This record gives sequence, C-alpha cells and structure tokens, in this order.
Amino acid sequence: MSEAGYAQLLDLACGALLLTAVLIVWRRELAVIVRVFAVQGVVVAGIVAILAAHTGNGELWAVAAGVLVLRAGVLPLLLRRALLRAEAPRREIRPVVNVAASLLAVAVLALLAYAVCQPIVRLSPSTATRLVPIGVTVVLIGFFVLVTRRHALSQLVGFLLVDNGITVTGFLATSGIGLIVEAGVSLDVLLAVLVLGILTSRMRETFGDTDLDELRELRD
Repeated sequence: MSEAGYAQLLDLACGALLLTAVLIVWRRELAVIVRVFAVQGVVVAGIVAILAAHTGNGELWAVAAGVLVLRAGVLPLLLRRALLRAEAPRREIRPVVNVAASLLAVAVLALLAYAVCQPIVRLSPSTATRLVPIGVTVVLIGFFVLVTRRHALSQLVGFLLVDNGITVTGFLATSGIGLIVEAGVSLDVLLAVLVLGILTSRMRETFGDTDLDELRELRD
C-alpha cells in the first residue's frame, strides 16, 4: 500500500469513527443507537486492518478479525437482546442535555482533544499519530453520553464508546498494541457488558424500568 493511499484510507476511517460517535449523541432511538454502534465496530476493525495492511503485520490482521467479531457482532447482539427484553420506552425521553446543546458540547470536546493531544503529535509526528485526537474525542464523547443519558442501555453504549476510543487511540499511537493485550482488553469489556446486562435485567424485573429518573422517583 502506498503512503498516500494509506493516509487517505486512515483519514476516511477515522472520520467515519468520529461521525458514528456524533450520530450516537444526536439520535434518541435506542435501536438506532445500537445499529450505529455496530457500524462503529466495523470502522474500528477497519482502522486496525488498514494498519495491518500498511505494516504487513499478520498479528494485526488477527486482531482486526477479533475486533470485528466482538465489537460489530457480539456486543451489538447483546445490546439488541437487552433492548428487546426492555418494557420501558425504547428511546431517550428526558436526557439531561438537549440535542442542540449536545452537538455543541461535542464540538467543544473535539477542540479540547485536539488541544490536549498536540504535544503528543509533535513528539512523534506520523500519519497515524496525527489522528490520535480523533480517538481521544471519541473517549470524551463516550464520557459525555455516560453523564447525560438516563436510560441504562444508553449509558452502556457510552461505556462502550469510551472503550472504542481508547482502543483506536492505542492502535494509532503505537501502530498496534499486540494480540494478547487486545484480547485481554476485549474479554474484560465483554465481561463488563454481560454483567451490566444481567444487572439491567434484574433492575427491570424488580422495578419494571431501566430509566434512572424513574428509579430515583421510586427511591424518593
């Protein structure tokens, strides 16, 4: 792969990563959010595949395949099952921040990420490291979703956004973090999702809802 082609593909993939994160903030329908998250999983796998093609590292190809299966297949499937079992409204009805303010906050977070990451980019300038701010932006967007959403499933997607951002940042900063490390991180994420899914089911069985505002009213 030529250097120009590598740079263009990596730019497009990272742009798609950021776009999917913005769409998750923009949309309120939980089914749409899960589908967009699945697309983001494909994009994350694509970024790893581009790095594998550029470096000729066979281990990275194996990591790309694992990322595709887990983040575009297994995790979205678990989220869909949790959504189908939910009896509560399948959309965010009362988020803390409205759509316009959320998109404005995303723009501010992107500027913050680029400002914070500039010393890192200058320290080791390359085609991959100059895109590290996008990965950090996705991490910040994930935290924003965790803080501003009230539905348990939306917050779970926010947690997974944080993980996707950290994964992409690690790959861009190091051009591959190794099969064993990625496998360990992925297994931790899968375990966390399974545990959170069980907790969500127990919340629904006990209280009949997974909206945090509704649960707070029950406590009051």
